[in-house]
Amino acid sequence: MSEVAAGTAREAAERVSPFLDLVSAPFTLPGSRILVFRDAGLPDALTVRLAEYERDLDDCVLVRTLRVLDGAGRAVPVSAVHPDRISFGDVTLTFDGPTALSIGGDGDWAVELDLPSGDAPAVLSSADGTVRITSDGVARGSAQDGALAATAAVWDDWLARTPAVRADLADMTAFCWWVLGANIVSLPGRGARAVVPSKIGYVGLWQWDAYFIASGLRHGDPDLAREQLELAFGFPGADGQLPDVVHDEGILASSDDLPPGDRENLRRAGSAIADPTAPIPLTKPPLAAWALRRLEGYVDDPAFFDSAWEAVARSQDWWFAHSDLDGDGMPEYGHPYSSGLDDSPVFDAELPVASPDLAAYLILQDDLLAGRARAVGDADGAARHASRASRTLALLEAMWDESAGYFRSYGAGAPVNAETAVSLLPLLTGRLPGRYVAGILAALDDPTRFATTWSVPTVARREPSFSDERMWRGPVWVNVNALLAEGLAVSGHQERSRALVEETLRLVMHGGGPHEYYNPSTGAKPPRATTAFGWSAALFVDLAVQVSG
Repeated sequence: MSEVAAGTAREAAERVSPFLDLVSAPFTLPGSRILVFRDAGLPDALTVRLAEYERDLDDCVLVRTLRVLDGAGRAVPVSAVHPDRISFGDVTLTFDGPTALSIGGDGDWAVELDLPSGDAPAVLSSADGTVRITSDGVARGSAQDGALAATAAVWDDWLARTPAVRADLADMTAFCWWVLGANIVSLPGRGARAVVPSKIGYVGLWQWDAYFIASGLRHGDPDLAREQLELAFGFPGADGQLPDVVHDEGILASSDDLPPGDRENLRRAGSAIADPTAPIPLTKPPLAAWALRRLEGYVDDPAFFDSAWEAVARSQDWWFAHSDLDGDGMPEYGHPYSSGLDDSPVFDAELPVASPDLAAYLILQDDLLAGRARAVGDADGAARHASRASRTLALLEAMWDESAGYFRSYGAGAPVNAETAVSLLPLLTGRLPGRYVAGILAALDDPTRFATTWSVPTVARREPSFSDERMWRGPVWVNVNALLAEGLAVSGHQERSRALVEETLRLVMHGGGPHEYYNPSTGAKPPRATTAFGWSAALFVDLAVQVSG
């Protein structure tokens, strides 16, 4: 590592350390499934868990409690947390490769370990050297210097890539870049690294998350950004459908692939149109071309782009061939999971749901595919995508409800009485006639709708379904804000776009980190929101770079 890179890594590590509270940000290592937290019930104790797909952390306990004791048997509190180590005075806990922890230090000390076996807590003395903890148990180790140096090297390499940003954004950018590194896991059998939404509860590669995460990764590690899209595009169905999730055990692409609990409740949400006896395809919104375009100029690999654009085109055709369930030319969401906004009140209606956000994504994707086809000399393909985008735009405009002043969703053909952020996202097309843009701006400026203390809520405040803290029913999401900011810019409102970007950056800093979502009244993290959340971290980095140029 060069002196410049080493200096960048050291500076980034210093910026990151204050955020590593072992509660919202656990101690971990890129590529590892091990997470170290503070123990909620025992002062001066830690707990060690493993991150696994669709398994609660409480069901994946490696060490129930871990305490470092001094020579008199008293617990030694944590004195410092750095990306590469946790210090208890002169005693250090670090990684010994991705599958083990190592504890060692000078002087007279011991480690008390309460393991899930149910046996009495074991106390291991420093007289016998370092202590090594793996999923197979506890063993004695050799000198800890090598493990600490190797762990520091992993983090130094990652943090040296931290993108340069404006001074007031540097601390949070460093932490968000740490979050992206912390969320790297290896997917067995895939031969690739996935940057998961969060090791605290979301261990897998969700298609939509991969798009937003790649957008941030491109600024410091474009090869890893490409790897996310290769995984997202790498397992299409025979008909071109992209799966919702790529995970350790396979893919999630149908309601029949859901975990047992979800399958029991949600596998076959029937409607007047959809066949309630058939499995429902599960995917995520068609922002694949949006994500792929953002890697152009960052990744120099024509073969990758050729293959990826082909996968995107087949996926786009799938939406129109297999998800237009009423045959009117406008695809619908056949299941809430496919929207990415699972708990939105638009899904209180009967399925399937035709939604203006889906229309906007499809228009944008066909426009981008048309541009790609023109660039490679495919005139017929360009004409086909452009024509379909224009047809979809006409259908989207027909969803505008003049009396209500917003684009409506429709559930099984009936209008849905809920104004949500999906009604704002048609801005992303950059093709709306001025009167619709004016209507959306009026909604954004109305305190009874979307002009909350911290913008932009995902449900209009005047709606009976609005909640400050319930997922997708009011809280602010960084990805929605990022898409809206882009929509404002391409719709001719660059100053408003910049203002929303700056407010979103302030929100993440005010809220204390890249959480899953935020209370629109207080800017705080709601109790159920996940911390160290991948797309919030990635988009903070992306937006911070954008305003720092």
